[in-house]
Amino acid sequence: MKIFAIGMNYVQHNKELDATLYKPEAPVVFTKADSALLKPGKPFFVPDHLGRIDYEGELVVRICRLGKSIPRRFAHRYYDAVTIGIDFTARDMQREARQKGLPWTICKGFDGSAAIGEWLELEGRGLKAEGGEQLCFRIDLNGKTVQQATTADMLYGVDELIEYLSQFFTLKTGDLIFTGTPAGVGPVAVGDLIEGFIGNSKVLSVRCK
Repeated sequence: MKIFAIGMNYVQHNKELDATLYKPEAPVVFTKADSALLKPGKPFFVPDHLGRIDYEGELVVRICRLGKSIPRRFAHRYYDAVTIGIDFTARDMQREARQKGLPWTICKGFDGSAAIGEWLELEGRGLKAEGGEQLCFRIDLNGKTVQQATTADMLYGVDELIEYLSQFFTLKTGDLIFTGTPAGVGPVAVGDLIEGFIGNSKVLSVRCK
């Protein structure tokens, strides 16, 4: 099982990090170790030796079949469910890595840094709703909404990401794609409760300990 994650995929989040609106020339891709996976209902233990830890709420898609070099028009056939995930990020470490041009492996891929919620099955229709890709999602921190977006806000949509990733990696059943975070990221502390919603359905609840 591989965990792919996409960085810089919402223009307002890019401004939040870099004080400017921009779209990367290609999707920004990084991976997380399999031990990063935090399954539904499990608490997140804040690692105090990594400095500031931020939540980044994201839509996550689950790959359902083997594929390589997948054309975008067929990409919807290769994922069958979505959920909300939290890409926990050691922000101080990431800033240093970005300044030095170093990989994000540790600041993004440490144990427990890829929390996921319960899956919503898509029944073979991809993300297509009336008018196109319009799934709405949001993240609440201690009962207050801190992030919200629709899939239409993505700079690179899910089908485009699958087309891109499958040029370099064979996608396999059970692989996950964290599709990027919208604006509103921030730090977590012991005792915080993070909840994730797709439409009106709560699919994720993570307590920080």
